[in-house]
Amino acid sequence: MPFVFDFDHAHRRPPMEMKDLLGGKGANLAEMTSVLGLPVPPGFTISTDACRAYMDRGWPSALDAEVARARRRLERAMGKVIGDPADPLLVSVRSGAKFSMPGMMDTVLNLGLNDRSVLGLAAQTNDERFAYDSYRRFVSMYSRIVLDLPGEDFDSLFDEAKEKAGTTSDAHVPTELLIALVEQYKELVERHTGGPFPQAPDDQLRGAIEAVLRSWNGARARAYRDREHIAHDLGTAVNVQAMVFGNRDDRSGTGVGFTRDPATGAKGAYGDFLVNAQGEDVVAGIRNTEPLSALDDRFPHVYAQLMAIFARLERHYRDMCDTEFTIEQGKLWMLQTRVGKRTGRAALRMAVEMTSEREIRLTRAEAVQRITEDHLESVLHPQFAEGGGHAVLTTGLGASPGAAVGRAYFSADDAAAAAARGEAVVLVRSETSPEDVHGMLAAQGILTARGGLVSHAAVVARGWGKPAVVGAEALRLGDRSVSVGDVTVAEGDWLSIDGTKGTVMLGQVPLTAAEPSEEFLTILAWADDIRRSHLRVRANADTGPDAANARRLGAEGIGLCRTEHMFLAEDRLPIVRRMILADTPEDEKAALEELRVAQRADFVEILEAMDGLPVTIRLLDPPLHEFLPSTHELAIKEATVGLDAEERRLYEAAKSWQEANPMLGTRGVRLGVIKPGLYGMQVAALMEAATDRVLAGGRPIIEIMIPLTVSGPELALARSWVEEAVAAEFDAPDRPNARAVEVSIGTMIETPRAALRAGDLAEFAEFFSFGTNDLTQMTFGFSRDDVEGRMMSAYLEKGLLARNPFEVVDAEGVGELVRIGVERGRAVRPDLKIGVCGEHGGDPASIATFYEAGLDYVSCSPFRVPVARLAAAQAVLGGAPVATGSSARKAPVKKTVKKLAKRGPAKKTAKKTIKKTAKKAPAKKTAKKTIKKTAKKAPAKKTAKKAPAKRVAKKAPAKRVAKKTATRTAKKTAKRTAKKTAKRTAPSRAVAKRGRRR
Repeated sequence: MPFVFDFDHAHRRPPMEMKDLLGGKGANLAEMTSVLGLPVPPGFTISTDACRAYMDRGWPSALDAEVARARRRLERAMGKVIGDPADPLLVSVRSGAKFSMPGMMDTVLNLGLNDRSVLGLAAQTNDERFAYDSYRRFVSMYSRIVLDLPGEDFDSLFDEAKEKAGTTSDAHVPTELLIALVEQYKELVERHTGGPFPQAPDDQLRGAIEAVLRSWNGARARAYRDREHIAHDLGTAVNVQAMVFGNRDDRSGTGVGFTRDPATGAKGAYGDFLVNAQGEDVVAGIRNTEPLSALDDRFPHVYAQLMAIFARLERHYRDMCDTEFTIEQGKLWMLQTRVGKRTGRAALRMAVEMTSEREIRLTRAEAVQRITEDHLESVLHPQFAEGGGHAVLTTGLGASPGAAVGRAYFSADDAAAAAARGEAVVLVRSETSPEDVHGMLAAQGILTARGGLVSHAAVVARGWGKPAVVGAEALRLGDRSVSVGDVTVAEGDWLSIDGTKGTVMLGQVPLTAAEPSEEFLTILAWADDIRRSHLRVRANADTGPDAANARRLGAEGIGLCRTEHMFLAEDRLPIVRRMILADTPEDEKAALEELRVAQRADFVEILEAMDGLPVTIRLLDPPLHEFLPSTHELAIKEATVGLDAEERRLYEAAKSWQEANPMLGTRGVRLGVIKPGLYGMQVAALMEAATDRVLAGGRPIIEIMIPLTVSGPELALARSWVEEAVAAEFDAPDRPNARAVEVSIGTMIETPRAALRAGDLAEFAEFFSFGTNDLTQMTFGFSRDDVEGRMMSAYLEKGLLARNPFEVVDAEGVGELVRIGVERGRAVRPDLKIGVCGEHGGDPASIATFYEAGLDYVSCSPFRVPVARLAAAQAVLGGAPVATGSSARKAPVKKTVKKLAKRGPAKKTAKKTIKKTAKKAPAKKTAKKTIKKTAKKAPAKKTAKKAPAKRVAKKAPAKRVAKKTATRTAKKTAKRTAKKTAKRTAPSRAVAKRGRRR
């Protein structure tokens, strides 16, 4: 395949679908040229294949000849030659990756000018000032981008020229000073490089193309891709395009326009433009711009034409578009379009409104797929509290909504360093440039003295959901301070900015939580319609207020209630310590009784908040030393001031319970084996609380989860303790309503062995919950606390891991264990309910992996519930990325949905369990019997014969299961891909029907 394609090349597919090859900019330029027939200056695109080849092996040998042929075609089309001394053709060289990376890579304008062709340009245009203004821009830009010279040196020379001319406007610097500037610039180049500025057009073009290819791996581009999770091996395309000139005269100009407001989502054109300027002047923010609406006064004919193009682009792309345009002596040229970046509030508003617009006809499924995790989170950004009484320092343009409070820092390096120390930072600059990206990333908010609503600072801040105020012209920046009139803000002083209103205030203004918009609620309601019959969303919550908040945010139950968090309260910790220090069974029993009373109250609060929804209570999991003081601190105290009697006992207990590797030590069910009364006490407290709720008219649904089990006998023993406590409550004469409580018993799958032996565990469990935090640690052999602080960044930088596996589940390793656990567990118990309760339950890519594995629900922190609801719907629609690696599998959705349909509701399972539990008395005998039965089950052949015999027998060895899974997965992936290709953007009602058919 060739490396180079003209904009009007006849592709077999619509160019807008070929961003992998042509990059976003190249694909859209080709679309506007060959499909829409818009006025686009001709040019050609060097594909991303060339960039990847360049990164691997250096400049591709075939590229020179292809570029030369494309250049000749361009010169024929324009009737001019690049570098011609009489009538030169000038070109721009711009980057254009698959995913928009505004301002992160390099651009060179006016290429083809040299000491001879500048005279030809002056003669042809009869405008010497225009020719030398273009030449000085080219020398400055080429020197920065290609020769890697510091831009500040050129800027300071230009500022001196403006000062000499007595003007602040670039357009009013006279011709003689521009001619002198060009000579000064060239001398600067020679001083820095030891050679003259390149004059040959071939050398200029090769240098510019190579600089753009190189910029793909520049520090700012890599930092941006890391932030946006864009793969580093995609590469960028390079676009070489005939120049049109917005700096030709006062009938010329340049601008950036959006078909809707990217900050609010309101319909109507929005943007900035400048008269007698080039595009970089608008984006860089070095000149304050005019609003796009003012174009109607200056160039009414051009404005009408531009509005018609905006409407056409929206209809064609079915989305809000971001455009760049130039007016050359009254003629409009379109230089770029792309689907525009937007704030969360704007994204939600546009997605909802476009479903009812006849020209766009977005389906609800498409609307849900257009919203990202960042969009939802930015809508919940804090705002300034009412009545703060803080004086306004100055105002600018509210470029990215939300409020930010932080200490003022005036360089990107200082901002990043302060953020690394844990400080909240507001980055204050005259204007930002791509070199400031790392500081912008670290800042809570961004404030600039110059620039408009489409400046670099505004566009990047909106894309990242960071509050920003731009164009605050009253700001006067010093070296490490900024002043407005006689008020000075020094480095480290507090500033507060409102990116919605554009206000800047001194000090720390109190913040308050934002109220979600109506569109926020609408999108999540549509997402719920799509996913609810496929994948539920629960929350991890340990207190009544947390549970109530989770329900308010849309949680459909609690997937993990960590009972140990209740023990850490100030009034509970002494009781826990008394239980640990107990010398006699009587003392231990007394302490456990105190804990039972305390836990009962906690459980009542949680069950009340989640009434009618399932609540998974995990029995005590951490090792007991976590409830004791640090041995290190007590050792120091012993050596310095000594210990009292109580401290001495605690010290001895802490030493005796201390373990070399507590994560793999006496915790979870193992702790219950050593102290069986502990789990009995917890279940008794829970059952009493549940009965209290029934008496109050509630409907508690309880799932009791036994942590860290690795074998059938272990789970059978632990289950017997739970059943004993449940039966005691059911049989209590003063608890006639106890049997109305719905109870099921399950286990947490946290080790590779548990996943591999899921069939054994399923014999004694009504549900599984994957604890993917510990499962990740044990699968990788990583101690999270150690590797994240020390080696994770190195592994990510070197590409040894695609993503941090504690943030995004490892689909190929941990994900494979989840898939095996699901398949083997359901082979034994087809109605097994399965969820996940690690932090991965709130990560969109991980949710896609869990959906494809056939899980029933995900559980995450309350504040991640809205994101999980959205991500679950996108996973059902096939719109969310699978966690990591190209070989991450698609699970058999048909089969999963059928299984879900076959399964009886949880109620039935729970009732069966309760009946069985009630009949089993006395519990001790049951436990012994269960353990004996389990022990007798060997050899494996006999077990295999038990129902459902065939399935269990076939399941081993693991290789065969993996093979089976892979084959089934491959078939379904093909099916799903075919469906996707055939336009699967149906309304959510159709999606729901399709789910039922499956």
